[in-house]
Amino acid sequence: MSRKSGVATQLNELLKSAPKEAKREVGQRVNELKQRIEARVAEVEERLNTKATQSRLEAERLDITLPGIHRPLGAEHPIMRTMNQLIGVFKRLGYSVEEGPEIETDYYNFEALNFPPNHPARDTQDTLFIAGQERKAARDRLLLRTHTSPVQIHTMENQPPPVRVVCPGKVHRNDAPDATHSPVFHQFECLAVDFNITFSDLKGTLDHAMKALFGSNVRTRFQPSYFPFTEPSAEVAVTCFVCGGKGCRVCKQSGWIEMGGSGMVDPNVFEFVRDKGYDPGRVSGFAFGMGIDRLAMLAYGLDDIQQLFYGDVRFLEQFA
Repeated sequence: MSRKSGVATQLNELLKSAPKEAKREVGQRVNELKQRIEARVAEVEERLNTKATQSRLEAERLDITLPGIHRPLGAEHPIMRTMNQLIGVFKRLGYSVEEGPEIETDYYNFEALNFPPNHPARDTQDTLFIAGQERKAARDRLLLRTHTSPVQIHTMENQPPPVRVVCPGKVHRNDAPDATHSPVFHQFECLAVDFNITFSDLKGTLDHAMKALFGSNVRTRFQPSYFPFTEPSAEVAVTCFVCGGKGCRVCKQSGWIEMGGSGMVDPNVFEFVRDKGYDPGRVSGFAFGMGIDRLAMLAYGLDDIQQLFYGDVRFLEQFA
C-alpha cells in the first residue's frame, strides 16, 4: 500500500503503459485487484489488532472476585466532636454559626469589648502580639486573638438586632504548656441580642444546653463573677456528670464542674455598635463562653491537654 513501491502503485504504472484500446479493460482489472489488496490488508490489520488487544487484556486481567484495597476511615478529633455537639445543641435552638479571623486588632480583641487601654483585666489574657507594629496606633496593632469574643463585635457590625449566634474557634495565649494549659486552645461562645432579653433567658438557655449535653438530671449553678464585657456576670457550673454530684476525682470531690463564664452584655459594648442599631437603651442581650478542650478532657477522661495536640495516631485511634 506504500506510495513508492507498493503493489497498488505498480498497478497504476501498468495502467499507464496499457494500449489505448485496452485501457478500459485494464482499468477494471486494476480496480478489482486494488479492492482485493485493500480488503486483504484490512483483514490482516484487524487480526493483528485483535491479537494485540487480547495480549493486553491478558496482561491487564483483573480478578473482580478479589477483595478491594481497604482504606481505613478516619474519625472526628475529640475537640471537633465536642465542638460539633455544642454547635448541634444551639442550632436546634435557632442559633447560627459565625467565625472570624484568628489575627485580630487590639480594637476588636479588647477595646470594643470594654477592655480600655491599660485596663487590669488585660493582664489575665497573656497576649501574643505580632512584631514590628510600634508605629501603628495601639488600637490597630495586630495580635493572635485571645478569645472568640471579637466575632461577636464583627457580627453586630454586620447584622442588626435580633442576633443569635455561636462563635467556635481557635484562640492563642502565651501560656506555658502543661497538663492543663496550652498556648493554643479552643473556645465556644454564644451571643443573643434582642429586645427585652433578661438574665432569666440566659439561665434558661444554659440550663437547657447543659441538659442536652450531659443528660436531663444535671443541674446548673450560677455564682457571681466579673468579666469586662458583661454586667452582671456569673460563673456557670453543672453537677458532675460522672458521679452525679456526690463527689469524685473528676469534680475534685466538690460535686460540681465549672463550665465557663456568662452574663448580660455590658451597655458599654453596645456603644461601639450603636450606629448599627444597638442602642443600649432599647436592646439587651446575654453572652457566655466555655473551653472546648477542657470539656473534651472531661468527656473522655483525659488527664493531659497536650495529648489533644500531639497528633499521635495511636492516641486518636481510641476515639474512632
